[in-house]
Amino acid sequence: MFKFYAEMIIGGSKIAYNNFDNELFSFKFEETENRIKGIFTAKQDMTMSKIMLKSEREFDDEDLFYANGYQAWTTSREFSKHDKFDGLIDFAKMTKFTSHFVGISGDYHFESYGEEGKFHGYTYCYFRKKGEKEITLYGSKSERNGYTIFEADMKGGKFNIKKDVEGLVLSAGREYEMFDIAVIKGEKDEVTDKYFFDFVGCKKPKINHLSGYTSWYNYFQNINEDIILRDLNGLDRASGEVSIFQVDDGYQHAVGDWLITDHKKFPHGMKYIADKIHEKGYKAGIWLAPFNAQVSSIIAKKHPDWLLRHNRNGKKMLGCQGWGGAYILDIYNPEVREYLKKVFDTVLNVWGFDMVKLDFLYSQAIEPRNGKTRGEIMCDGVDFLREACGDKLILGCGVPIGACMGIFDACRISCDVSKNWKYEFKKSLNINSIITGIRFNAEIPSSQNAIINTVFRNHLDGRAFCNDPDVFFLRDINIGYNAEQKLLHGKVNSVCGNVLFVSDNAGDFDDEKIEILKDFFKKKDYKVNFAEFVGDDDIRLDFTENGVEKSLTFNLISGESNVRECL
Repeated sequence: MFKFYAEMIIGGSKIAYNNFDNELFSFKFEETENRIKGIFTAKQDMTMSKIMLKSEREFDDEDLFYANGYQAWTTSREFSKHDKFDGLIDFAKMTKFTSHFVGISGDYHFESYGEEGKFHGYTYCYFRKKGEKEITLYGSKSERNGYTIFEADMKGGKFNIKKDVEGLVLSAGREYEMFDIAVIKGEKDEVTDKYFFDFVGCKKPKINHLSGYTSWYNYFQNINEDIILRDLNGLDRASGEVSIFQVDDGYQHAVGDWLITDHKKFPHGMKYIADKIHEKGYKAGIWLAPFNAQVSSIIAKKHPDWLLRHNRNGKKMLGCQGWGGAYILDIYNPEVREYLKKVFDTVLNVWGFDMVKLDFLYSQAIEPRNGKTRGEIMCDGVDFLREACGDKLILGCGVPIGACMGIFDACRISCDVSKNWKYEFKKSLNINSIITGIRFNAEIPSSQNAIINTVFRNHLDGRAFCNDPDVFFLRDINIGYNAEQKLLHGKVNSVCGNVLFVSDNAGDFDDEKIEILKDFFKKKDYKVNFAEFVGDDDIRLDFTENGVEKSLTFNLISGESNVRECL
């Protein structure tokens, strides 16, 4: 079925081949009905550029291709041949700087977007016919040798499998497993069980449900001890369904300076906060972005040798746009590893927090380096975080899914939600888009995008980790949702995820809202039976709730739905 293509750089020149055995390398390829394997052996020293398996595949109007996004925030959904997935908005492409800065959280600097019928996804994909439950899944066993990218050109009749090997250095005689891919057919639950448990080797997550509070989506960095303790007490009327309370960004001096608490905001320190959370009987969670150091942070100024630099110009590399920009700490630097181990030991064992939410993790592997691929680097980073945190709970965020499956206890499966329901994607920048709000890329906060991912990544829950679909809202102030949109978002999250957070001060809730909150937080026996776009902006979600079959349909643009029938 598949043809072979490879590019490598030898002596500064790029050379391409499409045969399995030549003077530079051999490629042992095995393809059966259920598995695809390929082992590459270098005969000379080389730097890899591209390796791909190409095939032809016919697509009709009923065919759907599921593309798993580059990282936790990236749009992940089923596409038809008439769909188009836009990349960066036009102004972002004006210069290398704007392209990198706006697209830094995605794969825009090494993959392409924007052509009708052409899509790509990471680690695994599947094909399905509209209205049918059976799928054919293609899934990589591991991303430790590089990201596996599945490409579907649904109008051109092509299906390709690539390994992201950019920057991979191979010495003569070295064997390198490029592909180990399962091909599994059947109904989705059976197929995904076989893929995640039997093939990848994931174990059931040690947690199956968390519900509670995180501070970010009401206050952002503007938190302090009084706010945190007030909102902690505000949960008392729902305490029977609350299991965790998380302090988000804003407690620290700067991103990267994790052990320097802002004592003006938290005069009693963070152990005091963890103790207060424990007094309520909840787990205590706290947010960090361990691979990042804010440009203005002490750690960045004191240790410039700890920071990653661009391959092309040697300048310090920005890992995200937040906080006025943040640099990236190099996990292969022994001093960085010791520093981060000290941070986690303090946060988890001295302060006493039970869970760390680790954010912006993609930044560690924006560029290949040290002869390693992006996927290798990301997997090394995830392994290091698990080692540093021991058996404490890790909630991953902003991380490529394939690197943390079976390793993190829970993981975000969507971008951040927005406090406003409407958040548009614009291809060009104008005054109207500035006023209404724009989506620069597929990772920026968006309630619609979050809901899409929550629905179409539901199969990860309880298999790869415990799904975190991000927060829902019930409050009436400081929010751009109507009553039905709030109920819809809460219901979708509770059906498709098992890490359920609000950022509201529940102390302001009337009795009706408290009962709704408790109902959404309550652990129920949910099973998603079917999910599909039934229009350009309409989704149908069929599920079983404690043995009762229900069907939820909703419009992403308006938020109109039959959610009250499903409560």
